[in-house]
Amino acid sequence: MKTDKLERLQAAGWKVGSAEHFLQLNEEEARLVALKLSLISAVKESRIKHRLSQIDLAQRMKSSQSRIVKIEAGDPSVSLDLIVRALIASGATTRDIQAVFTANERMAG
Repeated sequence: MKTDKLERLQAAGWKVGSAEHFLQLNEEEARLVALKLSLISAVKESRIKHRLSQIDLAQRMKSSQSRIVKIEAGDPSVSLDLIVRALIASGATTRDIQAVFTANERMAG
């Protein structure tokens, strides 16, 4: 958030903090959320990179387009397993998947 906007919000009496603080997440929970969000972003990026529609990806996974929407929207009912399956089905390589984990580890470290 830009400094001037932050100052205006605080001057108006708003408290500004992180999602982790608001949700009272411990460090491990916050890292898991960050990893899941990174993987979700990677699914959409890979799908677009490989010029797949949500329907195309769903067919590759033997799933439904609505399930792909849930994956890309970060629906809490979607498991990490399903997210990784979608990433693989989208055409992501092992190196692409490793890059998500590596980038996420750098953010946490």
